[in-house]
Amino acid sequence: MKTIQPVLIWVNGKTDSATLFNLSCIRDNMYNSAIFCFQLYNAENKSISIGELTMIEPDYTTEWTTNNAAYLWAATQLGLTITGEYNPA
Repeated sequence: MKTIQPVLIWVNGKTDSATLFNLSCIRDNMYNSAIFCFQLYNAENKSISIGELTMIEPDYTTEWTTNNAAYLWAATQLGLTITGEYNPA
């Protein structure tokens, strides 16, 4: 999980601030595409947004070289700025 610059999200009729970003690969065809599930969390570690992103060629072979590279790719797709690693207290 990564920390991000705060992003306002509309949740149940009000805005909340997402400050954490998680990414998991949920399907990879091991050839030319992968599907990722992302979640955005507020400061209380409550999920306030969830969705999927599909990585296809050429990003699949050029961008997904490490897990951190996948995070950076997904953050770019979502307009997020990663600020560091999440370290729960």
